[in-house]
Amino acid sequence: MAKRRKTTDLLERFGTAVKFRREELGITQEDLAERAQLHRTYISDIERGARNVSLINVDKLARSLDLTLAGLMESL
Repeated sequence: MAKRRKTTDLLERFGTAVKFRREELGITQEDLAERAQLHRTYISDIERGARNVSLINVDKLARSLDLTLAGLMESL
C-alpha cells in the first residue's frame, strides 16, 4: 500500500507543477493541450494527478511550458 501512495503523491506533485507553470504563463488547459499536441482532458487528468504520463509526453509538456525537462522535474 505504501508504494501506491508514493506513486499517487508523485503524480499529484507533477500535476501541481504543470498547473502552476501553466497558470504562471497565463494559458488555459486548452492552450497547453494545443501547444503540446495532447487532448485537453488529458491535461486536466494530469493536473489532477489522475494520469501516469509517459516520458515522451512529459517532454512535450516541458517544451510547451517553456521549460527544459530538468526544469519541470525540479519543480516537483
